Amino acid sequence: MLQQYSDKVKINLKKAAGQLALIAKMIDGDRYCLDVAQQVNAAIGLLKQANLVIMESHLLSCGAKKLNSKNAAEKTAFAKELIKVFNVSAK
Repeated sequence: MLQQYSDKVKINLKKAAGQLALIAKMIDGDRYCLDVAQQVNAAIGLLKQANLVIMESHLLSCGAKKLNSKNAAEKTAFAKELIKVFNVSAK
């Protein structure tokens, strides 16, 4: 992963970890369900953002090499790999 992207991902993951710890405390404290759900959505948002940054880094590094390859099978395999990841992350 490219360094500038790695730094962004790490920041988002640290924030998400903090958010998850807060959610656990909220549940232990019997907080209002919708307040907990709102914090869960915030953590999901941070993880989705981290995933997008990872994908961008992948496209600019590994992807650029594979898409410029003269090997058609390599290009096709890369495209299928992206589709698989996007299908999983879209669910």
